[in-house]
Amino acid sequence: MPAKHIHLTKMIAILSGLAASTSTLAAQADENYTTYTLSETGQPSLHLSRSRPRDYCAGSKGSTLYVHGATFPSDLSLRFKLDGTSWADTLGDACFTVWGLDFAGYGKSERYSDTNRPLDVDPIPGRVEEAAKQIKRAIVQIRKRDGVNSVSIIAHSWGTLAAGYFTEHNPELVNRLVLFGPVGKRREPASNHLLSPTKRVTLEDQLLRFRSETPANLEPALDLDHFKIWGQAYLASDPESSSHTPAAVTVPNGPAADVLAAWSGSFPYNPELIRVSTLIVRGEWDTVTTDKDALWLFNSLTNAPYKRDIKLSAGGHVMHLERNRHALHAVTRDFLLETQNHD
Repeated sequence: MPAKHIHLTKMIAILSGLAASTSTLAAQADENYTTYTLSETGQPSLHLSRSRPRDYCAGSKGSTLYVHGATFPSDLSLRFKLDGTSWADTLGDACFTVWGLDFAGYGKSERYSDTNRPLDVDPIPGRVEEAAKQIKRAIVQIRKRDGVNSVSIIAHSWGTLAAGYFTEHNPELVNRLVLFGPVGKRREPASNHLLSPTKRVTLEDQLLRFRSETPANLEPALDLDHFKIWGQAYLASDPESSSHTPAAVTVPNGPAADVLAAWSGSFPYNPELIRVSTLIVRGEWDTVTTDKDALWLFNSLTNAPYKRDIKLSAGGHVMHLERNRHALHAVTRDFLLETQNHD
């Protein structure tokens, strides 16, 4: 049987097994953290997690906040342990205090409803301006809890749009900025497709998307055994996932609308107004962040006191879940350490 068909057969078998399983993510997520629920009248409640630096650290080297992308929350990215180690572990080993935020509509944060969202806002929930307000709510809590003036933000994919917008409008609250797999500005034709307020994402959607970037003649960057574990946790992140056929996680469509807008020339923030040290990091096979996208963003960061664009080998857009994820962890850690006193 050709290799391509063998891989397809394995994928179908894995998806069939996962669709019936909604075991909790606690067994694989980083358990060494404290959780907070942020409540505000008229707004969805938000889930925020915090892990301390290792006991051997003399103190914290600073507070970092991770903001996720369009389809899965922080516990499935920052804190998800693969082979016993998470991205948060690497940062904690380097003596950082590590925070993770779930935007409204994801993970353990509240889903959007008519009671927690004004009627006069965009009908598609979860767009950049809303997300930036949620980042601010998180940073208010971080400053209070950690006694810091500013926080470094690590953002992924669509989350980089929200992080960039927040940093532009709240420069005094941001220390350094890491843009992992960032969305860039393109000049593609505007889409005429009308988006619904939410969309459902199945395990098949995720697996095919995650593995599509690896060149056909190479071993996929995403390990199927890892995906089996991650996939169970992904379905468990939405209490209603099993009510759909096939099982699916429902997420806001605001991020999709933001990405389409950015790619048709309507970019939500001005990189020239980013005034903190900034890292652009991506995998070489990333189709969301092309070389052209990264070059535009790098050249547009004209007022960042220090900036880097790093392309890592053998990785795609979800490199934090892939075989070469440790390179991403190390680059992020090293950037935060080397720029501590740069700004």
